[in-house]
Amino acid sequence: MADQLKLPAGIRRWQSSDNSPQQFEGFEYALLDKCANAYRFSALATVGKIDSIFSQFARFFPEEAFFILEYYPEEANLSRPSGKDKRPIPAVFYSPYLATDLILRNVIPYIDRMTHDGFVGFGIANNRLGLEFFYSEEKVLTFFTDNHLRLSNFLHKFQIKPNSNLIFPADFGHDHISLLGLPQQQLPEALQSLSSNELDANLFCQEMVKQLDMYQVEEGLSFFLTRKEQQQIEKLIKIKLPDHELSEVEFGGLLLDWSDFVTECEHTFTGDLWEYKQGLVIRDMIQLVIEIAPDQLANKITDIVIEPDTSFKQILVDRRKRLDPPTGMKLQRNRFWYQGMVQNQGCDLRRDLIRNGWFNR
Repeated sequence: MADQLKLPAGIRRWQSSDNSPQQFEGFEYALLDKCANAYRFSALATVGKIDSIFSQFARFFPEEAFFILEYYPEEANLSRPSGKDKRPIPAVFYSPYLATDLILRNVIPYIDRMTHDGFVGFGIANNRLGLEFFYSEEKVLTFFTDNHLRLSNFLHKFQIKPNSNLIFPADFGHDHISLLGLPQQQLPEALQSLSSNELDANLFCQEMVKQLDMYQVEEGLSFFLTRKEQQQIEKLIKIKLPDHELSEVEFGGLLLDWSDFVTECEHTFTGDLWEYKQGLVIRDMIQLVIEIAPDQLANKITDIVIEPDTSFKQILVDRRKRLDPPTGMKLQRNRFWYQGMVQNQGCDLRRDLIRNGWFNR
């Protein structure tokens, strides 16, 4: 029988009747949509196991990975973009690809604080290997993998077994509590000697962001490319454009960069005209892969970029005018992203457009 789940200090169930369902450890998994061989695992593990699961999972990345951190910076604007729901949402930060050992050395001193704070989530991933671990602020483990047998065996080592009746925190009433909001005697023993500053998630998360040179990413574009798909794309690009400046960039990163570029343009693009065109070149490279990839993979990539593409079309004005695309990449499709200009132009972009005669055409 599965072990009963012990929750972190920062998750507190509402008091209810004695008949309320108990939580037990376990995992479940399913194929990802539109992925023939990629799986999403959801797992519950007793809080005392999380540090070991994280450290040992990192061994799947013998060379490099990137760290993921989710928390609530005080200075960030965390209202939902739609404006309909003013509930705060966490900011998400990625580190660049770093040596896995370097990530572990910097992260392990904070692992207990991240695990127990009810407003912090963290993870580690390598897109090229098609593998990700994330422990959310809901204190649920999520894994993405294209090798479900290996991950099942990994979880079995921690006595975490398949469980088709998992009860997640979202299935019952509960509160999220920061470490600062807990009386000292309710803190885990390992944290009771820490000062208020050391327990402040806003401060210790800022420390990790600085140490790992992390950058904020926009949540909104969700996709998964398997190792086989990534290798296939990399091979296609190197054959078609071996010397292009983006040929060595991870393709999943390009998809995220395009989404981030569109999001910035929706607010105000603060770069100059050269930087703006660099964003369009990212979309050129994505289009190249769509045009040279096998149909199934091409359709998958097209589906991924539909949302940012649609958003970008909606913010373009002066669409009778056109920027000149670079000549080094021949594409079959008419590139709508060069047709017109984003409405919200920052000072540098507008200055360069004036100098280049854009408004006189």
